[in-house]
Amino acid sequence: VEGCGTNGCEYMTGGIAVILGKVGDNFGAGMTGGMAYVYDEEDNFEKAVNPDSVVWQRLSNEHYEDECKTLIGKHAAQTGSNFSKSLLAEWELERGKFWQVIPKEMLTRLSVPLESEAAE
Repeated sequence: VEGCGTNGCEYMTGGIAVILGKVGDNFGAGMTGGMAYVYDEEDNFEKAVNPDSVVWQRLSNEHYEDECKTLIGKHAAQTGSNFSKSLLAEWELERGKFWQVIPKEMLTRLSVPLESEAAE
C-alpha cells in the first residue's frame, strides 16, 4: 500500500506488508507475526512505531531486500503505480530509506536470521 494511518499492522499475525508512504502513530502495536517493510522518505518512522512488540532496522540483508523489491515490483505490475516504478528505477538510492519491522517473538524463528542488531 502507498501509506497507512494510525495503527498500521496492528495485531498482524502473519504475511508481509509493504508500506510505500507515511504511516500514522502506533505502527506495529500488538504485532505477533509476519513482517513489514516501510518506506520512510522523511525519516519519521521511529516517531510512529510502537516499540512494545516489534523491533526495526534499516533494510540491510540481501534476502530481505530482494523480497521487498520483488513485492514492490508485483505492486507496480498489478496497480500501474508510477510511485512504485520510480522506487524500482532508483532502487540504489531508495533502498536505504526502508525499515524492516519484525515482531519480537519472531526473531528466533526467522528462516533467514537478521545480520545486524534491530532497534528496540
